Amino acid sequence: MPGFIERPEPVQVPGLTHLHTGKVRDLYRDEAGQLVMVASDRVSAFDWVLRSEIPDKGRILTRLSLWWFDQLADLAPNHVVGTEPPKGAPDDWAGRTLICRPLDMVPVEAVARGYLTGSGLVEYQEHRTVCGLALPEGLVDGSELPAPIFTPATKAEIGDHDENVAYEEVARRVGAETATQLRQTTLALYHRARDIARDRGIILADTKFELGRPIGAGADQPLVLADEVLTPDSSRFWRKSEWQPGQPQRPYDKQLIRDWLTSPAARWDNRGDIPPPPLPPHVIEQSHSRYTEVYRLLTGNAWD
Repeated sequence: MPGFIERPEPVQVPGLTHLHTGKVRDLYRDEAGQLVMVASDRVSAFDWVLRSEIPDKGRILTRLSLWWFDQLADLAPNHVVGTEPPKGAPDDWAGRTLICRPLDMVPVEAVARGYLTGSGLVEYQEHRTVCGLALPEGLVDGSELPAPIFTPATKAEIGDHDENVAYEEVARRVGAETATQLRQTTLALYHRARDIARDRGIILADTKFELGRPIGAGADQPLVLADEVLTPDSSRFWRKSEWQPGQPQRPYDKQLIRDWLTSPAARWDNRGDIPPPPLPPHVIEQSHSRYTEVYRLLTGNAWD
């Protein structure tokens, strides 16, 4: 089953307990019970965590998430309580670390789509729906939808695919009240982020949020934003000036890596069990350039 080609050994830091190594982030718990999230430069594609890394990627994701948390603070609280690496942590953790309050996570990927692409396009081409929601005829790859839609997905383990599910299934799993909050919060966050990105020349085609509640909080409490927010790893960003429905868009996400892996140059079958090859230097450099460019365009700050 796909997963890590080479799973890294967790870094041992006094006072921290290692909990999980994810595709990009390593998760620890400190002695106060807070979570310590460290974003690596790892990159995944086709359910594989690749050998190759993208320099600065973890720091870019962390800084961009912090910027977005500020933009969205009046719509949803977030889980961040600090950014200083714990005492004894490696120097490399600087700029990659978030100290977070633990949450009871809603076990659903909260996905919002404003444009038709990806798995939504595949379902639309077969059924004229996305997550069971009927859409009008005549849409093509990259079409703007009549209105943004909430298209939840189940959260998969490393090596498995997230699976789109209907809203009714979400309500069955988490309860009607939480499902309603999840949809309302997701769409409110997407609308805000879409407008901010559009003003900066970027189309936010779709994105996913991780949401939860403080431990022990009831369904009447607000949902809290967690993990990363509106990064090139969790979102599809396109350049607005180049957007043209019916053809592939210039991506600011991992699509560049996916495209190379499925090209004849890679000599790799993404449907098999053989791990993908290392990325060539030019793909790594172009990916780094895309990450830094979208950071600059969104925040107005050059990546230093």
